Amino acid sequence: MGALQPTVMNARSSPAAANAAAASFAALTAKLGYLSRSDVELVRKAYRFADEAHLGQLRSSGEPYITHPIAVAAQCADWKLDAQALMAALLHDAIEDCGVSKPELIERFGAPVAELVDGLTKLEKLAFNTREENQAESFRKMLLAMARDVRVILIKLADRTHNMRTLGDLPRAKWGRIANETLDIYAPIAHRLGLNATYRELQDLSFRHLHPWRYATLSKALSRSRGRRRDVIRRAQNEVEAAFAAAGIQVRIDGREKTLFSIYRKMNDKHLSFAQVTDIYGFRVIVDQVTACYTALGVLHQLYKPLPGKFKDYIAIPKINGYQSLHTTLIGPFGTNIEFQMRTEAMHVVAESGVAAHWLYKAVDPLGDTSQNLGTQWLQSLLDIQHETRDASEFWDHIKIDLFPDAVYVFTPKSQIMAMPRGATVVDFAYTIHSDIGHRTVAAKINSEQVPLRTELRNGDVVEVITGSVVSPNPGWLGFVRTGRARSKIRHHLKTMALTESRDLGEKMLAQALRAEGIEQLPSEDEAFRSLWDRTLRFSGNRSRADLLTDIGLGKRIASIVAKRMASLLIESGTKPDALLMSRERFTAHESVSQAALLLDGSEGSSVQFASCCHPIPGDDIVGYLGHGEGVVVHTEDCSVAQRLQHRDSERFIAVAWSDELTRTFETDLLLTVTAGKGVLARVASALAGAEVNITHVQMQPESVQATTELRFTIAVEDRIHLARVIRSLKRTPAVLRVQRAKPGH
Repeated sequence: MGALQPTVMNARSSPAAANAAAASFAALTAKLGYLSRSDVELVRKAYRFADEAHLGQLRSSGEPYITHPIAVAAQCADWKLDAQALMAALLHDAIEDCGVSKPELIERFGAPVAELVDGLTKLEKLAFNTREENQAESFRKMLLAMARDVRVILIKLADRTHNMRTLGDLPRAKWGRIANETLDIYAPIAHRLGLNATYRELQDLSFRHLHPWRYATLSKALSRSRGRRRDVIRRAQNEVEAAFAAAGIQVRIDGREKTLFSIYRKMNDKHLSFAQVTDIYGFRVIVDQVTACYTALGVLHQLYKPLPGKFKDYIAIPKINGYQSLHTTLIGPFGTNIEFQMRTEAMHVVAESGVAAHWLYKAVDPLGDTSQNLGTQWLQSLLDIQHETRDASEFWDHIKIDLFPDAVYVFTPKSQIMAMPRGATVVDFAYTIHSDIGHRTVAAKINSEQVPLRTELRNGDVVEVITGSVVSPNPGWLGFVRTGRARSKIRHHLKTMALTESRDLGEKMLAQALRAEGIEQLPSEDEAFRSLWDRTLRFSGNRSRADLLTDIGLGKRIASIVAKRMASLLIESGTKPDALLMSRERFTAHESVSQAALLLDGSEGSSVQFASCCHPIPGDDIVGYLGHGEGVVVHTEDCSVAQRLQHRDSERFIAVAWSDELTRTFETDLLLTVTAGKGVLARVASALAGAEVNITHVQMQPESVQATTELRFTIAVEDRIHLARVIRSLKRTPAVLRVQRAKPGH
């Protein structure tokens, strides 16, 4: 699995190399004191198998390859992971690099260990179009395995950490790709799961290999600064220890230094010089209980003046990855800014190890469940997104959205705290609560005030979502939602809805085309017509009846061609077409009372679109154009765009007609010539409101010295009769000189 690929030798290079590997395993054994004797023996068994499987393989450094799995297992042992995880760590490259099969691992070590190893194995054998697609598919598999068992990602992060520590042994040409991948993907995952020590190390190692010169320069500057400020830090530590002793509070104080990468990022983001970065040094104050954190804060604020705006309480409101501490920045000796973090011992373990803290606690207290749920909501969301997103690249896009570490904390009306990514909107909040609430969201209130759905959430907002009984997601939401969960849920719902609408439309169109062939009804799906449908599907190349009907509705198949094939198959089986029905349907296809026409009432959804070039409304003579993959596009008969399409693509036109019962209003354009002057637009808008129409768009000519100007309105009307009433109302308005319905080209 490692970035450092094995080199194969014919035999072990030397007894010294073998001794090195044995010594490494001895060092691992020393870390296994928390395991039972039988578990240690299982780990040893896995080591022997891995050692044999990697026999003759070397790393780029010249060391035996087995040293890499041992180092990965050692990191997992530091997290006190169980025996299964340590066995998987030792075996994690066995399938990929050694030709060992998954069934063999199941037989030797059991299914749980084999599943962990399989989750870590790249998809080497599949054919991918691009390297990026291969990478995305590998991450998808790894993340899904991780969602089922978090130990997968812990082993993977240990693997990546060791590879980054030894990246210098690889050719320099490979540094950039591996370091960028680590910085963009693995470090954020470590942060998302609360593995802060790993997160910081991966960032620093990536920085060292991406920008060696900058890293070396900053390292020297930090070393010089450390020498200059040693006295300041020592004096601050002495004064702080004395203050806590005087207050009778037992504490453990650890010095903390900002990592080189975080210093570099701060300099880069805020355009600072190294000398201007003041909070390089800090202290962690570790106490025995939560109340002592706040007492310690009071002691420190009495000793040194706090910097305004630099206090954060992550105990009352933990970070999204479970991190808890009090943060404050104080003005220490000689005006030096020093950050202090107050936390309990338990918080300190979680702060450094995140989800791995679960195993650390189990090692001490097997019944304890502290921090067991860290990260589990995010891990579960991976499975939800995968359920709706089969495309690997799209899945990875959704996941990357959720890997940004910044978060805002908002409240439900019942005072439940919700952590959301920075930039998240009301719609993201609704989908975080439940996908059904997200789908039915119609309005929202923040702090009791009505707000648009695209409003970004801020820390401390109280958010109330208002839902409707029969609504669905708006495609426009995809333009502003921030979370991967919301994006995938909206896309999935819209795709499902569009396919359902297209299938219903396709069924209507095929039934209509069959009537033109003299067949009264579309054959059902029952046993009597199974052979007919099977032969039709072989002809069309579709997998199922639903797929065929959907393709017809989307314009990917021509209904008349499929109908002719079905009719011929029915005739072969003895069905006689109705000659009277055939003549009536074929020869009245373009008359106003055609039974063959597809009836439109406005409820067709995305499967039927009303052309924006001519804006047809009920009462207009209309034609339907079967677009390629976009369903039926309805034009007016005299539309110049439709006439051009008829010359070029006449077989894709179908008969359509308006239903007697309509379900909504329809948009059309009006072109007005008015006298120029103040208040004209208001008078025209008032006349339109009086005629009971909604204005959806207004376009005005730029101001000019002429006495008249043109206005273009897009309005929603019921039908042509309603439009005529609107035009009469406008003509009675004094400022209006002329009104006409806009046509294509106007």
